[in-house]
Amino acid sequence: MSISLKYAVVERERRYRLGRLPDGVSSTREILDRYVTGTRLRLREVRESDGTVTRKFGHKVRLTDGPAEVACTNFYLDDAEWALLAALPARLLRKRRHMVHRDGLLVAVDEHEDGTLIAEIDDGDRPSDFVPDWLDVVDDVTADEAWTGARLAH
Repeated sequence: MSISLKYAVVERERRYRLGRLPDGVSSTREILDRYVTGTRLRLREVRESDGTVTRKFGHKVRLTDGPAEVACTNFYLDDAEWALLAALPARLLRKRRHMVHRDGLLVAVDEHEDGTLIAEIDDGDRPSDFVPDWLDVVDDVTADEAWTGARLAH
């Protein structure tokens, strides 16, 4: 089956488990992900530090065998749409996302409820293997299914 990417955004992300949160956090937001049982669908609620709430309904399609490259399509939801879709059975993942702007690089660091830190570097259209020395990398989990959001949710 051919996959149309007409409305999708392709994400090429590398993920690293970290030993500590790096210096340079510019913003932090709270995220609740609801992975709809038996699907590739995710509901996401993002709470900014100023109280702004954004809710999205997303669909992910893998472009390769592993989790490093996916096509994502999102729809923004109002309160009624969120309430209706949030009633679907789902696994939950709560995390705090810290945005780190440093040395011309943007890194998202997710702090999970158990304290685990996962850094994500989006390579966009330019694949890279550059890892800044200020990231306290414990290991590269880019290709490890166990460290995907869907697998971490419960």
